[in-house]
Amino acid sequence: MGGATIDVAYAQYPQGSQWQCGQVDRDDSEDPVRRDDLFLPAPREIRVAGVLTTLPGLAAVVFAVVLLVDALLGTTETAGGNSVYGQAFYYALLGAGMVTCGVGLLLGHTWARTPAFVLALIIGGVGWYTTGPSGQPLWGVPILAVAVVLVVLLFRTPSRAWALGEYPEGVDSE
Repeated sequence: MGGATIDVAYAQYPQGSQWQCGQVDRDDSEDPVRRDDLFLPAPREIRVAGVLTTLPGLAAVVFAVVLLVDALLGTTETAGGNSVYGQAFYYALLGAGMVTCGVGLLLGHTWARTPAFVLALIIGGVGWYTTGPSGQPLWGVPILAVAVVLVVLLFRTPSRAWALGEYPEGVDSE
């Protein structure tokens, strides 16, 4: 039984209720995180929706970093003072939320489905505004398409069954 010794501040001895300093032996022969524990069963639609939610989130985080670097280097002129820092924080926070929901879907967690749907609605609004009032259909149509595909993926029959807990445990269509 090979293993590592972990120092702990307190260990309770079985014969009494007294707490004392000691060491605990741990068996490292098995991998502590198994793939089955990390990836829960989910249909392919949910995994693809996870990717479609994560990618815009990563783009928002990168955009926040670019804004922040621009502001720190002084290459961006701001009319109201520190508004660029607020924008960078907003995009970083929004991107982190999107990445969190996307990774949740990729890992098969049902809690991520509703926030991902709300994000799809927001992305759809951005795509609609970019296409129509802003007059930028080259940007707006692809953004709108991502939102529509994301909503369709989240509401397909296997996705709904998965969200209701009716998805078979042994089936994973990765």
